[in-house]
Amino acid sequence: MTVTKNEERGYWEVLFYYKDYTGKRRQKHKRGFRTKKEAVVWAEQFMVQKSHNLDMTFQSFWELYRDDMSQRLRENTMRSKDYIVELKILPYFGEKKIAEITAADIRHWQNSIMKSGYAPTYLKTINNHLSAIFNYAVKYYDLPKNPCTRAGSMGKGKAEEMQFWTQDEFESFIECVKDKPIAYYAFLTMYWTGVRVGELLALTLSDFDDEKKTLSITKSYQRINGKDIITEPKTAKGKRVITLPEFLVAELEEYVGKLYGMMGNDRLFIVTKSYLEKEMIRGVKLSGVKKIRLHDLRHSHASLLISKLGAQPKLVADRLGHEKIQTTLATYSHLYPDQARDLADQLDNLIDGSD
Repeated sequence: MTVTKNEERGYWEVLFYYKDYTGKRRQKHKRGFRTKKEAVVWAEQFMVQKSHNLDMTFQSFWELYRDDMSQRLRENTMRSKDYIVELKILPYFGEKKIAEITAADIRHWQNSIMKSGYAPTYLKTINNHLSAIFNYAVKYYDLPKNPCTRAGSMGKGKAEEMQFWTQDEFESFIECVKDKPIAYYAFLTMYWTGVRVGELLALTLSDFDDEKKTLSITKSYQRINGKDIITEPKTAKGKRVITLPEFLVAELEEYVGKLYGMMGNDRLFIVTKSYLEKEMIRGVKLSGVKKIRLHDLRHSHASLLISKLGAQPKLVADRLGHEKIQTTLATYSHLYPDQARDLADQLDNLIDGSD
């Protein structure tokens, strides 16, 4: 290893050789270090990473994990992971050697995070991100065990109570945003189809078929670092065709008629999630209905299908684009008890001969 200082520019640089995963000898040259010690530490950690030796810091292992997972996860998912790990996990574990982190260390970290006042579901999400990194180390780098498993989790996987609007609440709300057409038609579409906000914002004119009365969901939209990013739907089943009621077809035809010069590949709703969230807050204040999240319009649609129309789980799963019907049952199980009672009553009718 050779460590030298660039006197002209005032930084240190390091030059060394290492073997890659094929066993081939390669050269690495890295510049820009403030001190000689920083250059040496970085080079040592780099060589530990390449040797798959777990005698490395959590920070170094996170970089390995991130390089791999960034090729496999959606960009928006990876950004969420980056945010949580860099702000909630690395400050505590970054300099610790990953092989030396114990269940007690995890418990201490959990206790410090829980003092921050985060929602139970968010605490669960943070913990899951840490556990995923250790699971990766167990599976691919022969870490003996995941210390998160022994430490136990924190938070809860589900919110205490799902929030949604009844049809009456939605109708009160929607009347108060009619002055903003793009928000008005966007909220109508979300409530009456159950599409995710990313799916809504990715819709193009060609996705709306007024003759067949359908919306084709084939992509999702995110605004990342000031750029419009179009990705695949959240799940494989996310690609779907949603049938529309007649009144919604008429509403969307009216909306499209106001979009002069629109081409087939143009987005129907050229706004961001942030804009819709602000409009939702405005509509809530004006209408007086309870505050819910933008995503809860999706839950509101599911509630409408189940409680008002008696839709079976398979139909709800297909309409919402759930990968598994178990997801639908787990998410909306509280809406199905009445149907279970109705089914039992129908069985009674078979015995009584009244059906």
